Amino acid sequence: MEEEDFERKLIATRFQLSQYAKDLNALLAREQGKTRKLEATNEQMRVYARDLKAAYDAEQRKTKELEKAYADTVLRLALASRYKDEETGTHIQRLSHYSKVLALFIGLETEEAQLIFDAAPMHDVGKVGIPDSIMQKQGPLDEEEWAMVKQHPVFGASLLAGSPSRLLEKAREIALAHHERWDGSGYPYGLQGEAIPLAGRVVMLVDTYDALRSRRAYKPTFSHAKACDIMLNGRERTRPEHFDPILLEAFRELHLEFDEIFSRIGEGQ
Repeated sequence: MEEEDFERKLIATRFQLSQYAKDLNALLAREQGKTRKLEATNEQMRVYARDLKAAYDAEQRKTKELEKAYADTVLRLALASRYKDEETGTHIQRLSHYSKVLALFIGLETEEAQLIFDAAPMHDVGKVGIPDSIMQKQGPLDEEEWAMVKQHPVFGASLLAGSPSRLLEKAREIALAHHERWDGSGYPYGLQGEAIPLAGRVVMLVDTYDALRSRRAYKPTFSHAKACDIMLNGRERTRPEHFDPILLEAFRELHLEFDEIFSRIGEGQ
């Protein structure tokens, strides 16, 4: 009897092991199927990622080409606007360099500082909308003529509005705000303090410095020392309270770099 029981148990054990083997084989087959599906999915994902990167790279190239076209438009409009008054081509070059130096010093990211550098030349593009009889008038302007001149920021912003380009949007912002003053005495809207976009505050300060250094029909070229004295201490129409205090303090620290830029680029056409 014991031998028969042992034989039955042995047969039962063999049967269970056989079933376990079948179940294990089935499980392995399922897992292998899952593995193959997973590998196929991974391959599809790799192909998708490659195609997506290629599409992204192509889009980036198109974006760069578009931005280059926008930048060319900016430059051409800026060059056109300078013929309306006494500003020279080197003036807008210097403005870009001053602006970038100042923007970096106050902690703006390099990309943002470069954007201001590229957009700054457009600050006076609205002057193309001012009649030549006013812009080239010899002698002082009357109240009506001066009121027209004070609209050039609005004209410039209108010319630049509605573009998807970050460059032209920054240029629009600068064109509209570069005659606003920290104390609210500027134009066209009399904005005050931080209500004035930062890029506009930057360009307003550097434009003032360069105007003081440059020759005009109504004034000679001022030395660097005299320009600094006027901006930092005030004289006649230019007062320290016109400028963002943080930017003015930065200018105090950076003024020698401004002088170097003016001397390096010069007052050519």
